[in-house]
Amino acid sequence: MKTKMDATNRAIVKQLSGDGRKPFSAISNELGITENTVRTRVAKLTEDGTMQITSLVNPEMLPGSQLVIMGVKLNTMDLESKAKEFLKLRGVMNVVVVTGRFDLIVQVLLSEEKGLSLLDFFKEELDLVQGVSEVETFVVYQSYNYWLNYNL
Repeated sequence: MKTKMDATNRAIVKQLSGDGRKPFSAISNELGITENTVRTRVAKLTEDGTMQITSLVNPEMLPGSQLVIMGVKLNTMDLESKAKEFLKLRGVMNVVVVTGRFDLIVQVLLSEEKGLSLLDFFKEELDLVQGVSEVETFVVYQSYNYWLNYNL
């Protein structure tokens, strides 16, 4: 069961969003609650999957890397299983099911170091997914306040 996002939980998440390493004592002082309340609420939020504390990287600071966003149309309505298939492909950072002209938006981090160019992704990875009817590729030239969970 998900933890209710009341005003206190939202305030704690906001504090940690600015700095995931911020001490619970500093958060409790700023919010006027006990350190134990902060600790307990953070534990509940992370245990139930409401919040995750992780490091993020600016993709523009990764030498030899290129961020690509792909809009994907499918020949099936089994969107969840297709999204999970895409997540298994090399370079895929995340996948979302969306409304509009695409079924999925796929975020891919290409890497010279890992030997993954855009052409490699299409030939070696995307080709593994059956039922793709159309892909539109958006190469990110510059981003603003865009951070990635670097898990490659």
